Amino acid sequence: MSVWLTRIVPDPRSAQARRDLTGREAAMHLHRRLMSLFPDDAGPDPRARFGVLFRLDDTPTGSHILLQSTHQPDLTRLPDGYGTTQTRPLDPLLDALKPGLTIRYRCTASPVRKPGATTRALYNLPAVVPLTGAHADEWFTRQADTAGLTPLTLHSQPLDTARALRTPDTKKTQSIRHTRTRFDGSATITDPDLLRQKITEGIGRGKAYGCGLLSIAPARNTP
Repeated sequence: MSVWLTRIVPDPRSAQARRDLTGREAAMHLHRRLMSLFPDDAGPDPRARFGVLFRLDDTPTGSHILLQSTHQPDLTRLPDGYGTTQTRPLDPLLDALKPGLTIRYRCTASPVRKPGATTRALYNLPAVVPLTGAHADEWFTRQADTAGLTPLTLHSQPLDTARALRTPDTKKTQSIRHTRTRFDGSATITDPDLLRQKITEGIGRGKAYGCGLLSIAPARNTP
């Protein structure tokens, strides 16, 4: 199974690109746009079937969309004038992973904890509690361990909350919220197989709304 990484640089003159990147429900609009690049009639969970993960990165030249998938996207499905695109296979990078290698990483994720029933009742807590600050850092460190990584450095930055409305069949509309934090740093690979699995599957909740994509690159001065 190949893994594809696509970078889309939206054209600010495109009204459809602006709609996907700004506003209260931008994460939902962008999710729909990116899923439109994959085959229709893909079953009940096409995002999981095609391994779709994405993230919006701010750069000095504007926002870039980073799209990862296990099926090559059909970029001709983007609207005319939406932006420039570039797709490359990640397989050479994933095949080169080995224990002890130092890498740089970035992941925008939705750190949470799920308190037990007793704790929820005692403190009147919701089923899922968003984490921020040091608690979010501790969460990511645990996630990194399960991804075959030992962080050497960790910098976190809170981002805006991803919001969406969802209407399951025959049910009331649900309001979706994912508190997001971006994690950057360097790490040592301890288990390449676990790392490949986590890169492909993503980390944590909110994968349909721009969370969970773990991207890596060789650290400078790494042989």
